Amino acid sequence: MRFEEALSNYGNLVDSRLEACFRELVWDAEKYHSFIGRVYAHAAEFLLRKGKRIASYSTLLTYKGYKGMVNEEILTVCVAVEFYRHSILVHDDLIDRDEMRRGGKSFHKLFAEFNDRFGEGLAVFTGNILLALALTTLLNAGFDRRTLQEAVKLLIKDYCAVNESQILDLLFEHKEPDVEEWKVMASKRAASLFRATLGIGAILGGAPSSDLRILEQAGTCMGYSFDIQDDIIGTFATEDQYGRPTGGDIMLRKKPLHMVYAYQMLRGRRLSLLKSLLRGGSLDQGDVMRIKEIIRRSGALDKAKQTARSYAREAVRLIRATAMSEEAKASLQGLIKFVVGSLDWYK
Repeated sequence: MRFEEALSNYGNLVDSRLEACFRELVWDAEKYHSFIGRVYAHAAEFLLRKGKRIASYSTLLTYKGYKGMVNEEILTVCVAVEFYRHSILVHDDLIDRDEMRRGGKSFHKLFAEFNDRFGEGLAVFTGNILLALALTTLLNAGFDRRTLQEAVKLLIKDYCAVNESQILDLLFEHKEPDVEEWKVMASKRAASLFRATLGIGAILGGAPSSDLRILEQAGTCMGYSFDIQDDIIGTFATEDQYGRPTGGDIMLRKKPLHMVYAYQMLRGRRLSLLKSLLRGGSLDQGDVMRIKEIIRRSGALDKAKQTARSYAREAVRLIRATAMSEEAKASLQGLIKFVVGSLDWYK
């Protein structure tokens, strides 16, 4: 079976469980208040929009790699990972002022019927609820308490980490970080997500402690690669490819790696032009197009792609060094290849 087909089949499996969870959640919420029922119904729609489910799939593959099977308990954990992932995305879209997510409205835009503050407040609270649902679902997955405690500790640790990274991401909108400072920030962004998802699958699957350390490093490398790829998509993809308008990171003066490299590689008039555009007032689409072209011509986009591929290769090397089954190793390598393979789509 091709990797994309396996990923799609897995997504359908998890979606059916998410639907079942939300049916019960909506029913309970409506007993409390009809509007709260509506909030949960919108949360269900938001989570069930077709995504790749890469985070929870990495948990499943790692667990299967040590346990040798897929069971109801790990599928419940995968639902918890989806709650966790989307708790971050709801807040992410709010902070970045993104109005679209996977072809639909961002969560804070689903409730803008009164004013922006109303929708933004609901997004804050719903993101918090999704995190609580993640922890509750994980704790009720049916594993022994000691093992679950280790998994929960890892999830909480990396949730703190990803929030710390988002603080730095906001800071970088107002300064020019160098490559090392970008790496410090990114070491707790998607890297935290993949450390958590790989680690939880390994802990619950009974992996040896030596493998947990290896997978921590592999998750970090996967996260770096994913972050670089995701930022490139957000800048250089078309709206049809991305499912929402692109160029938002430039509008917010964010500093993804390709922008950091551009500052490093540009000289003279082109560097001055880039800085003047990013330090000026509001940007229009013409400015965004000029900035994209400056980044391309500087060689920064190609260098960022090379860096993403380098981290992906290191992640593969580390995964090969574990005691996971060969089938699981091949599947995780397919996941990594799938992520970095899309780099060639954006030029």
